[in-house]
Amino acid sequence: MSVSKTWLLAETRGSRMQAILEYASYMPHGYCLFWQPWLVILFVGSDFLIFASYSAIPIALWSFLRQRQDIRYRGLVALFSAFILLCGITHLVSMLTLWVPMYPLHGVTKLITGIVSAATAVMLFRLIPELVRIPAPSELERVNAELRKEVEAHEKTFALLREAQRDLEEKVEARTAELEELNGRMAVAAREAVHRSKNLLSVVTSIARQTARGAVSKDDFVQSFIGRIDALASATSSVIRGDGARSADIGDIVRSQLEPALLTYGDRIAVEGPPVAVGQQGAQQLGLLLHELATNAQKFGALAGEEGSIDVRWDLREWATGDPALNFTWREAGPGGSEASLPDQDAGGFGSKLLTTVVPGMLSGSATRRLEQGYLVYELTVPLSAIEPDTEAKEAGVAEASRLTEREYGVPTAARVPL
Repeated sequence: MSVSKTWLLAETRGSRMQAILEYASYMPHGYCLFWQPWLVILFVGSDFLIFASYSAIPIALWSFLRQRQDIRYRGLVALFSAFILLCGITHLVSMLTLWVPMYPLHGVTKLITGIVSAATAVMLFRLIPELVRIPAPSELERVNAELRKEVEAHEKTFALLREAQRDLEEKVEARTAELEELNGRMAVAAREAVHRSKNLLSVVTSIARQTARGAVSKDDFVQSFIGRIDALASATSSVIRGDGARSADIGDIVRSQLEPALLTYGDRIAVEGPPVAVGQQGAQQLGLLLHELATNAQKFGALAGEEGSIDVRWDLREWATGDPALNFTWREAGPGGSEASLPDQDAGGFGSKLLTTVVPGMLSGSATRRLEQGYLVYELTVPLSAIEPDTEAKEAGVAEASRLTEREYGVPTAARVPL
């Protein structure tokens, strides 16, 4: 491009800019209003109020955008802010034209405002489908209410779950404690079973050996031995019942051991005494005692004839130490009303020793067999603690009884019995 053309173009641009800024040839807008004060004040006041308002609105929108960075349509909000601000500037220039005829600048300001307004309108129309899909406040409130209800339901469910968890933990702890207690009981029961089996084996072995020593024949041994073992079994079954009880009343034990005789001889046998709880050890010894007494009565005593009678009684007395004791009495009248006598056939045998030494020794008591006013009287007195369920298995008493049996009859203790 030549220098002359460049100069002409610059001159043309300069003339255009000068035309925009040149307003000396124009007349101020106030002349159109004849400079009437009220009219000038009306125009100035309204334009200034519009300018002030249109300037404040964009400031508020820009402050909102700065505080809410999550607004999705930030461009549209910015265009609205620019459009409103340009409208305010247009009114400001319009107010100034009352005194300064800057109509070319006024026109340029309106042009810029129109362009921004058109861009805003185009963008607004393009965004209408998306804006329509924005949920209404009522819809949002409804959804929020549903969400709140759902959250409350979840919180209630969580509360129920936590409560169920606590209940489950408490039940697990309770069941664990019960299981530990049951395991402890089983361990104690197992040790007790081993201990009692050894003691019972010792007793059975002693009975077998001593019965064999006093037997005159094989049949006599078998009959006596089986009778004594049955007495042990009956006494044990009276104590260990299916309901889990570990004791029996002495009256039940006596009647159980004497049941065959009671069924056979009926009113000739009287049984009377207060209730007394007896454990396994006491029941076994009383069972052996009653078996021997009943057998002797049927063979040689009151039941060997037609009119003999037996009176079995027991009561609670005071032991020599001041502790409570059980006194058991077997009073036997001779057959046919005759005076009773000590059975010589068994006076030095195992049966007599069982009644007068073994059973009292096992129960830490004393026994006598005597004739009293024509009656054969057997009396056993033992401390109540020796037959009670909760003290029957004391190691000291068992050991003492074992030593006594070994010393008197040469019978080994349970630990020394060969299996």
